[in-house]
Amino acid sequence: MRDFIRFGKSELHFVTLSRGRLFFACMPQRFPRPSRLPSWAKIKVLAPRLRRTDMASLTFEASLPHPDDTDKLGARLADAVSKEAGAVAGHGLAVRLEGNLGAGKTSLVRAMLRRLGFAGPVKSPTFSLVETYPVAGLTLNHFDFYRFEEPEEFEDAGFRDLFGPGFVSATEWTEKASPYVPDADLVIELALEGLGRRAVLKGLTPLGEALVAHVSEAGE
Repeated sequence: MRDFIRFGKSELHFVTLSRGRLFFACMPQRFPRPSRLPSWAKIKVLAPRLRRTDMASLTFEASLPHPDDTDKLGARLADAVSKEAGAVAGHGLAVRLEGNLGAGKTSLVRAMLRRLGFAGPVKSPTFSLVETYPVAGLTLNHFDFYRFEEPEEFEDAGFRDLFGPGFVSATEWTEKASPYVPDADLVIELALEGLGRRAVLKGLTPLGEALVAHVSEAGE
């Protein structure tokens, strides 16, 4: 069941599902809104992040019981990036990857790269700090700041130049480079759950929210 109230160029949506509820709060019409969700996923709205935007953050949650489910999520995320390639080329995309060792962060990035057409080796940037991949007219930079002793190392290494227009910049252990690392458009939390994983995607900017919406639509 779907009900909505229109406020100018925005709509307040209430969607009731058989296993929970889906809420959209004041979503601008120019961003996509998924019409329905699969049984294994749900979307909810978190409290507004006024530091980033006066819009509510859109969140997508998915259970990934099998290893190939992580690959499928990575492929959906890559497709979402392709749909927003113009925005990424113009402004860049910052993705914050969160999760303990073995949570699947590099596996997710590898799945994205394969979907985007990269056929070469993909390894964790734990020792190199950053691995760079040219794909689909963009450049994906995969960072790991675990070995940082001081956050100023981010500036000293010139990593800020690898964020911005034309870059998809995915960071691990981002807090070790704070406050110098640019704010994220999208946060992806990965955690072990039984024999599988659980993923949570949070869009923190209009671009991030658009990606979350695309990923949810792809799971229908």
